Amino acid sequence: MKMRFPTRSGVVLTIAAMLAPVALAQPVLRGGEITEDRLIDALTPGPDEVRTRSIRVEREAPTAKKGAASLLITFETNSARLSSSAERSLDVVARALQADRLAAFNFSVEGHADPRGGADYNLRLSQARAESVVEYLAGRHGIPRDRLRPIGKGQTELANPGRPTAPENRRVTIKTLQ
Repeated sequence: MKMRFPTRSGVVLTIAAMLAPVALAQPVLRGGEITEDRLIDALTPGPDEVRTRSIRVEREAPTAKKGAASLLITFETNSARLSSSAERSLDVVARALQADRLAAFNFSVEGHADPRGGADYNLRLSQARAESVVEYLAGRHGIPRDRLRPIGKGQTELANPGRPTAPENRRVTIKTLQ
């Protein structure tokens, strides 16, 4: 649960409950929503935040967490093989990662799974899917592998906990490493 408190100076205080379930900080981009400009903007780190324990002071209300983009990258069922639509989306991702604004950064490529299947299986599958994305970006587009770190998250960070089998729970999140 987040509580937001605007102040007279325009600063917004956000207080997040530490025991709240993990919630997706940014929307899951799908198909035509995955554009080079949108990815560059999402993956460019934002200005430093002022933090104090469980209170975060922000200059404006955030629309999405800077330095991260969640993408609906589809795979064949129980497979790490990319679909043709996933490859088209990753072609856009590659162009964004090669842009001047992102050239100096490294990225984690996080694979996520829904809770169908066992936790161990989902962790291995999500790791294989993250590695498949890294392999595609490096092999097809020449993105240096040392800029990309594949991480399998399994079913631990559902984007839509209310619908565990929802497509957005089977996604790839790219985060800027600083």
